[in-house]
Amino acid sequence: MRKFSLLTNIILSIAVLSCTKNIPTVEVTNLEPQLLFKSGFEGDVEIIANPDANSIDYDVITGTDTETNFIWPISILGANGSGLHYVEDDSRQAIISEIQTVIGHNGNETKALYSKENYSIGATQCPYEILDIIDGRKDLYIKYWIKLDSESLTQTNKWRTFFEYKTKDYANGNGFRLISFIYTDSQGNPYWHWQGDANPENPIWEIDNYDISVPMNEWFLTEFYWHWSEGEEGRALWKINGQVIGDHRGATTRNSKPIDFIMLTQIYGDANPKHQWIDDIEIWNALPE
Repeated sequence: MRKFSLLTNIILSIAVLSCTKNIPTVEVTNLEPQLLFKSGFEGDVEIIANPDANSIDYDVITGTDTETNFIWPISILGANGSGLHYVEDDSRQAIISEIQTVIGHNGNETKALYSKENYSIGATQCPYEILDIIDGRKDLYIKYWIKLDSESLTQTNKWRTFFEYKTKDYANGNGFRLISFIYTDSQGNPYWHWQGDANPENPIWEIDNYDISVPMNEWFLTEFYWHWSEGEEGRALWKINGQVIGDHRGATTRNSKPIDFIMLTQIYGDANPKHQWIDDIEIWNALPE
């Protein structure tokens, strides 16, 4: 019996070794949440014209937030340059962005980023872009407070967006875009739409949410989190005032392309005129619990 037990143990040991030998090594990532950036546009934070003569369609947000001590422009994930990108702006007549003093989400006076689109002449928009990202394969969590007008959100069969990212090669059809939308139906009722796509006309996945109401003329909290992956472990989460709009599990890229740039804030769409305020931005390297 003892010989049998010894032989059995040897066989089992060999079996375990042969199985474990083929198990791939998994790199464990430290997902301890760390704050990468935080600002409510306080102190000497201001918008200035881009000093680079070759980038005349960009303005730069610069300065130190005296309440958080974080410095603009945002340079997370190894980004090289960030700014407000004016696209088809009709010499700044179609769209404007400025820092205003307003009453914030807590009822107190605050500084906030104001953007207004008067009309569109094509792809008119003014996103704050975090550009030329180097570490585009990492988790990111973003939250900020936003206040939208009601006029643009009660027109029929319209859309607008205020956040997106694009991977490398999206423009030539080989990349991926993650984007948040507000759509309105044929009765002018607004609803949320969360989408990952290969191009604007080809969603890879999409989520509609009619259950959570779209706040109008009032501040609300928006949160975005993603785990970059082309596989089932990918994740793209969007919350409004703590409620889940969409929680996609699966691809958040295509063809293994890293994120190229993030439109942290965006004003874009065919519902005009429209305006918004953005305040109290936070960016983390993981999803805070």
